[in-house]
Amino acid sequence: MFTCFASICVPPETLVYQAASPDEEALVGAARELGWVFLSRTRDFVTVSELGVARQYQLLALLDFTSQRRRMSVLVREPEGGIKLYCKGADIVILERLQKDFPYQERIEGALELFAQACLRTLCVAVRSVPEASWEHWSNTLARSATMATCDRDALLEKLYDQMERELQLLGVTAIEDRLQEGVPETIALLQQAGLKVWVLTGDKKETAVNIGYSCKLLDADTRLLEWQELRQILQSPDPGATFLKARHTEVWAVEKDSSGTKTAVVLTGPELAEFNQRPEWGATFMSLAKQCQSVLCCRVTPGQKADIVTLVRKHTDSVTMSIGDGANDVNMIKTAHVGVGIAGVEGGQAVQNADFALSQFRFLQRLLLVHGRWSYRRISLFLHFFLFKTVSFALVHIWFAFYNGYSAQSLYEMWNIAFYTVFYTSVPVMLMAYFEQDVSAESSLSWPELYRPGLRRELTTPFTLSMSLLHAVYASVVYFFIPCGVFHNTAFDYQTMAVTVAMSAMFTATTEIGLVTQYWTKFNVASVIVSVILFFLVNRITQSHFLFRKSPLDYPFVGVFENAFASPVVWLTALLSTWMAVLPSVTVRALSVILRVHDKHKIHSVPHRPAELKSALRRGVTPRRSSYALSQEAGPRYLFTSGVDSHGTTALVAKATKGRNFSARSLNSHGQ
Repeated sequence: MFTCFASICVPPETLVYQAASPDEEALVGAARELGWVFLSRTRDFVTVSELGVARQYQLLALLDFTSQRRRMSVLVREPEGGIKLYCKGADIVILERLQKDFPYQERIEGALELFAQACLRTLCVAVRSVPEASWEHWSNTLARSATMATCDRDALLEKLYDQMERELQLLGVTAIEDRLQEGVPETIALLQQAGLKVWVLTGDKKETAVNIGYSCKLLDADTRLLEWQELRQILQSPDPGATFLKARHTEVWAVEKDSSGTKTAVVLTGPELAEFNQRPEWGATFMSLAKQCQSVLCCRVTPGQKADIVTLVRKHTDSVTMSIGDGANDVNMIKTAHVGVGIAGVEGGQAVQNADFALSQFRFLQRLLLVHGRWSYRRISLFLHFFLFKTVSFALVHIWFAFYNGYSAQSLYEMWNIAFYTVFYTSVPVMLMAYFEQDVSAESSLSWPELYRPGLRRELTTPFTLSMSLLHAVYASVVYFFIPCGVFHNTAFDYQTMAVTVAMSAMFTATTEIGLVTQYWTKFNVASVIVSVILFFLVNRITQSHFLFRKSPLDYPFVGVFENAFASPVVWLTALLSTWMAVLPSVTVRALSVILRVHDKHKIHSVPHRPAELKSALRRGVTPRRSSYALSQEAGPRYLFTSGVDSHGTTALVAKATKGRNFSARSLNSHGQ
């Protein structure tokens, strides 16, 4: 096990261990406390102090760890000359490679069960004595494999590794305390209140994953766990939906029979998930059932299976998937999801480097999703609707003008107003709205996670809302043209005066719409609106001056219009009337929404601020399920660690490793649960 590490010495007699995995680093540190100290490692030798006696082992071969093998082995030559193979890996892999009828089998399985219930990550360590002749033959075959093609070499290496890792003798079982990060239960509770479905994809044992689910509040005390045997029967039934509804009220896993709750969670393992590859028709049915579940826990899964689960969700639903992980085994899952989030921690930086967003703590997802995610969705939606409205309403005026100019393609606006309308008059206010807009504060967004649900249902940007914005733009363009046209009919006002009036109406309307949409005003928003209005009059005064007309009559044909048009009260009244009529639908809709509907945000503004409170799902008089998270904080594992007491007859080494858990969060559409 020591061969997995590199060490450096910083001030004298102090060893600092560096490892690719915090679990391995914790185990080596724990072994040092028990008298087995890893001193140094070179390319060919490892030096270890065994109860004060320094021993040097020669490294002969290293059988690397992979997600498929789920184990790692090393062949070493002892100082006495003997050759031994040391193997460490997952319990289900090591136990099946032990010698037949090995002693203490029941005690070993009992210890593993005890560790799993305490939310400890287990690892088995085994050894085998290798005869010199077997080693010579095996090493020669291994050397020949280096000259083979890649595909043939991989198959041969797997066969060679399998031959060597047989007839093992168990040395002991280790357990790692893998604490949840600070704020994980509260974060998951908030995400569930916001309507997100949180799935757990982990390589841990089923018992460990289930207990972690309870400790992080992903599962409640009355949640019924649906395992593979019953789920398979449901998938094979003629009517899976009806069978599933019946199963939700059926005892599945150690839950009180008098509990009447209908919360259900699916618990699957890696080998069970592999059956979906053989029965692809089950994918759509499984996803329809999973939507009705509180959560899905997938245990003993490989990195490839994590990515396959995300692909399954994306294939059979239109939900947006987000994968969160902190280790190299989560990279495939992070890259497969719509959005990947990497947690920077002790597992290395591969997850962060391959993610769309990087966080230092899992609890920061609260602000990433419920605050910044919600704000961003609302800002983009408002920007899209406003940009569609102001652009289409300004351009469609030419269609109505074409009926009066004989379809001559003559423009109604002065060409400088066309150029500056988007650049100067209406661009900055809408961009600042997209930067700063907040309908509620960050504290209110966290206190009321239900505000996130409209984003899950995509209510702000739908074909209907876009059609309404387009229809409003058509209506506004009609108002822009026909009200000035009717007012100026059979009067002394000419075409150029009408063009300036229509442009002023469009600019006033766009500015008023920004004022109606914006709920969070900053000094930059106010300044942008004021500057945009001033620029309209300033630019028109410059482009319609006699000086520029004399310089270039073709480029500045609207000479003197500014003095004549803006000096007339009729022009101002016509522009203001057009603006009011154009924004009347928006004002009406907002007024009716306040009168006829009570939004969640209104409740937020009217209710005093109070911190979010997590309510316990346990009821008085009901025996709660064992809290594995609490057990992992008790003195039991530490006592085993410090005293070295033999638990159930096995060598139990318990150490601590603090890191985050891997979650896959899935948001549902309007048809989800």
